[in-house]
Amino acid sequence: MPQDTLASLTTLRLGGPAGTVLTVSDPAHWPDATRVVGHSKENDPVVLGHGSNVIAADAGHPGTVMVMNTRGITAQKLDDTTVSVTVQAGHPLTDLVQWAAAERLAGIECLAGIPGTVGAAPVQNAGAYGQQISDTLHSVSVWDWNMSCLRSFPIQACRLRYRNSRFKENPGRWTILTATLHLTHAPAAPITYRPLADELDVPVGTRPTVPEVTAAVLANRHRRGLLLDPSGPDARQVGSVFLNPRVTDAQATHWSGLGCPVHRDSDGQLRASAGWLLEFVGCRPGQTITEGVRCSERRTLTITAHGNATATGFAKALADLAIRVETATSITLRPEPTHMGFCTRSP
Repeated sequence: MPQDTLASLTTLRLGGPAGTVLTVSDPAHWPDATRVVGHSKENDPVVLGHGSNVIAADAGHPGTVMVMNTRGITAQKLDDTTVSVTVQAGHPLTDLVQWAAAERLAGIECLAGIPGTVGAAPVQNAGAYGQQISDTLHSVSVWDWNMSCLRSFPIQACRLRYRNSRFKENPGRWTILTATLHLTHAPAAPITYRPLADELDVPVGTRPTVPEVTAAVLANRHRRGLLLDPSGPDARQVGSVFLNPRVTDAQATHWSGLGCPVHRDSDGQLRASAGWLLEFVGCRPGQTITEGVRCSERRTLTITAHGNATATGFAKALADLAIRVETATSITLRPEPTHMGFCTRSP
């Protein structure tokens, strides 16, 4: 197989060569793929979905890169309102949300437009507009690389919380193969996010239909520059580059008084707006951070790559921005994307 680059497998389009690329499109071929990897002990395998939350190193990865491209949705009615939906890990999350909207199944409508695969969603506990994959996830099936076997984890064992999970804490130990969600035939969840309520022109707490919410989320994400457009000026990106940082009660009081949005996450932790903090230290949409790296045209928190950008330069730009914010505010920003090749095994 000719040598591929990690740049061709990630949305930032950064990253050096990969020793071998194995694309798994048929779930039945997964055991064969693991046996191929098992015959080469020189480097741990890296498993990618769409590469939409990855900064891949310029040096690349000399071992095997497995691309999860499995697709398929299986639905089973559990009772009059609940449907168990099992989805292959390589299935695009956006496609699953659109399928659920067409079936009028509630529970993931606010995840519309989030790039990446279904298998990647639990790793990051993907979420938006007050909804997370953990709200409806029931269980996952995984490949355990340490034990070389299939395992099944109920949601409690996944330890999902704000943009975190046991899979993110121990990258490379497990690869998610399928995810099972329990969705319901019902109106959408109550709207808790004010901008989404405004988009729908309804009061907070209203429960519109699932298709209405899905369409409104996509419209709002488009307006805010949150849809990944592969042909647009900000195509080379990974979405938000920093998590909203945890803050103390005192910090929350001080910075909210200066206009910084502060909220409690699903774990009850106070968090400040990372985008506001970047603008506080002088960043603006469209602004150049360093050569080949700039804020997106519509949103400061989305940093994009251009021209001859490098992964090293991109990662350094994020580190420098975090230092600027911490120096000015004593608040620590942590990167949201996974660094691949800067260390061993990444999901």
